[in-house]
Amino acid sequence: MSTENGVDPILVEVTGAALASIVEEMGETLVQAAFSSNIKERRDCTAGLFDAAGHMTAQAEQASPVHLGSLIGVVSAVLERYPLEAIAEGDTFLSNDPYSGGGSHLPDMVLVTPIFVDGEITAWAANLAHHADFGDRGHAHIFQEGLRIPPVKLISRGEMSEDIFQLVLTNCQVPHERRADFRAQLAANRLAVARYLELAGRYGRDRLVRTTGALLDYTERRTRAAIESIPDGEYTFSDWFDCPELDDELELSVRITVAGSDITLDLRDNPKQVRASVNMVWTALYATVYYAIKTLVDPDVPSNAGLHRPIRIQATEGTIVNCVAPAAVNGRTETCQRVVDLIHGALAPAIPDRVTAASNGANTGVHFSGLDSRTGRYFVYLETIGGGSGARATKDGLDGVQVHVTNTSNLPVESLETEYPLVIEAYELVQDSGGSGEHRGGMGIRRTVRVEERDVQFWLDTSRQKSAPWGLFGGEPGTSARVELSDGARPVEHGHTILQPGDRASIITAGAGGYGPPARRPEEAVRRDVAEGVISEQTARTSYQLDL
Repeated sequence: MSTENGVDPILVEVTGAALASIVEEMGETLVQAAFSSNIKERRDCTAGLFDAAGHMTAQAEQASPVHLGSLIGVVSAVLERYPLEAIAEGDTFLSNDPYSGGGSHLPDMVLVTPIFVDGEITAWAANLAHHADFGDRGHAHIFQEGLRIPPVKLISRGEMSEDIFQLVLTNCQVPHERRADFRAQLAANRLAVARYLELAGRYGRDRLVRTTGALLDYTERRTRAAIESIPDGEYTFSDWFDCPELDDELELSVRITVAGSDITLDLRDNPKQVRASVNMVWTALYATVYYAIKTLVDPDVPSNAGLHRPIRIQATEGTIVNCVAPAAVNGRTETCQRVVDLIHGALAPAIPDRVTAASNGANTGVHFSGLDSRTGRYFVYLETIGGGSGARATKDGLDGVQVHVTNTSNLPVESLETEYPLVIEAYELVQDSGGSGEHRGGMGIRRTVRVEERDVQFWLDTSRQKSAPWGLFGGEPGTSARVELSDGARPVEHGHTILQPGDRASIITAGAGGYGPPARRPEEAVRRDVAEGVISEQTARTSYQLDL
């Protein structure tokens, strides 16, 4: 038995599993070898494999979907800058620039290594780590956000370019962390090269290339079949977007056209790019759309470029969803999260059993940075705090989780207090934060941090402070996000303040929307929510009409 291009379908499945195994092992190697808490604890990283032309063949499942945005353009960026004859075995390229390096924001440092089989580039191994270093920065434009790196050879024929390495480290606030994390990234790529060569040795180069191509074709066919299950038509949705850097809310919108096995997402009617960090370059937009469509049409379809082929994306250059230089992009994930909500909201009438109500709609990045008197070194603590996940057609939303394009872990309290001059005074779910409904929305999180040093810089990147995550089909909205400071602390202005010893910052993330009318929720479920502190007795009476 063979596929239409003469490749054994069993071997296609085996190859797909092997490639998936390689990227998962890459990701685990990076996490285990990393030094910084943001990678070794929070797993803010990803790994991927690409074919010779730069088409993704596998991405690690443990990663954040938005990280695809910092990977999908990097191979083509390398090939534009370096002719093939200038690329040799043992080379590794470093890149992070959204405008010339295929990235999506500057903290995501990508290392990409060509894999030679029989003297020819056959694949590329790439991994990304979010280097939580650039905390005390402005975000009016890209030049304020950190060091921009186009594709450059960090490793040439196996030898480190110490000049480039020192140039990068000199521009970092916590260079000892960066040095160790870069070495973890290099180790992950070395492992990937070894594993891929083992696979090529087993099946031969030509057979492996054909089989990988057939895997992408299979993914395309499977994706198209799933899209065909969505009723043909045109679907629209709009939502309000806010962030601490902007004085006013922006209205974002999408128009989705489904025609047979093709789907087109028109995001051209969106605001112009802004003088703030929440602009999206095209790579971030594409990664977001690919994630959203995958979750709705076939969550189990392989994560490779075959998924991308039936999806057409239209976005005007110079807008917040497809910005051009020199727009700032550090907080682009806030906007990415809202684009997912737009897509779910638009397709809700067509596939109500597959979509969720609005999740917390933010990334909620918090940054604390300053001088640690215990070590005499500068510290940067970054964390993205989860929130509510939207209710579904058959289930409640999840409480206190990362949603959609983010997929990082939390930083354990013990690790945080050991590594930083900070103390966690509260870490809890927020009562009544999930929207009421037949299925209730997930709950938001409260995390209260007390600082122990002087002049600690505090930055908050979040959304849903002015709007609420919407419910579906009669479900009520979740609560909005906010930040609360202790008495006497300097107020937060445009997401920033400076804290002194003893000051406390409480970050309260948004809940999520409910699904279906609250009147349909079983009485025993409401009583259980009250007993467990999920909702208050007042909410039971007012939203669910239950007399306790």
